[in-house]
Amino acid sequence: VQVARLSGMRDLEIIARELLPNLLPYLAASFVSAVGAAVLASIGLEALGLGPQNEPTLGMTIYWALYYTSLLRGMWWWWAPPIAMIVLIFLGLFLVSMGLDRIANPRIWKVSS
Repeated sequence: VQVARLSGMRDLEIIARELLPNLLPYLAASFVSAVGAAVLASIGLEALGLGPQNEPTLGMTIYWALYYTSLLRGMWWWWAPPIAMIVLIFLGLFLVSMGLDRIANPRIWKVSS
């Protein structure tokens, strides 16, 4: 940054050329984590029955499966597909986060031989 200032670059140019390329992997990883937390909060509230009950969502499907005791009745098709979809969503978000972490911190992921 000091060299860029000495070379006569303006503040916005320094931000765009020097800081943003180094911050983007961290910002993207933070965004992926925030999306995962928002999805988990939404599904959790809906599974407790605190969401809109007239919209078919994963959380409401789990809520109705619990409400009608499908687990005790052996009706696995009510609760297994929504839970499998939630697992797949979070697995995908985790893999994206790990990929962004490898981009942001390449020294941590180097294999020493």
